[in-house]
Amino acid sequence: MNYKLIIIRYGEIALKGKETRKRFENTLVSNIKNALNTENLPSKIIKEWGRIYVSTTQINKCKNVLQKIFGIISISPALQTSNEMGSISKLAVDISKEELNKGKSFAIRVTRTGKHKFTSQDVAIKIGNEIVKATKASVNLTKPDFELFIEIRNDKAFLFTEKIRGTGGMPLGTQGRSLALMNSSESILAAWYLMRRGCKITFVNTKEFNKDILNAFMENWFVKSDIRTANQENNIYEEINKIAIECKCDAIVTNHTVFDGSKDTLSELIQLKKSVNLPILNPLIAMDKEEIIKKCEEIGLPV
Repeated sequence: MNYKLIIIRYGEIALKGKETRKRFENTLVSNIKNALNTENLPSKIIKEWGRIYVSTTQINKCKNVLQKIFGIISISPALQTSNEMGSISKLAVDISKEELNKGKSFAIRVTRTGKHKFTSQDVAIKIGNEIVKATKASVNLTKPDFELFIEIRNDKAFLFTEKIRGTGGMPLGTQGRSLALMNSSESILAAWYLMRRGCKITFVNTKEFNKDILNAFMENWFVKSDIRTANQENNIYEEINKIAIECKCDAIVTNHTVFDGSKDTLSELIQLKKSVNLPILNPLIAMDKEEIIKKCEEIGLPV
């Protein structure tokens, strides 16, 4: 089928109060727009209550971008029609004919928002019967070979066949700024977890670390961050405090973990806590080396 629309879903934003939710949604839309523009992908973004839609002719390329936008929990390439049962049925049968035959099974998953003359079950039964007639496939609600999702929202209906997992979390830029001490891929991973919670990051290079790795990471995740270098000839902790104040940071992020039990590492963390005037955040604290390596590889960091 010729998909030209992507449904975007978010999670925690929906739990916020009205004004906060509106601000977070607008930030998410802005982040989506900036990422798609960075990749030169033509698109139109539409925001409605509870959903964001991207209209584009570059579905596959846009999918790859949207999966890396913080705050998006899932996406679905979809086809749109009216909420009329006849229109939904015709489109559902057309989609199903491409996927089903007599030897396969299927399930219809229906959700609704708004007031309608029918229930979700009415839609599932009606559409299911039409698909059986057209394809001779059987219904299996437990382990079907094929699932067709129908989402009816007021006067529109959206049909899709997959829910692609996103990065989740909160939109980048909604939760203040943190200063990340950068000395390895693991430290970038620690910063990634704060980004996923909505924090902007200022990176401070505290050792000789390949900046190309950081630049590639930011490009891959559509992130724009300040990068500072601490003057090694000065007191490193004074440098960190100075940069944190200049950049208006709310916390310091490190890559410390309890599984690195060396005395030098522990001493370093204790000294850091004594010397800086901000909370110290350790998102990797309970992760062992194997977990850290796996996560670094997952988000595209060399280890």
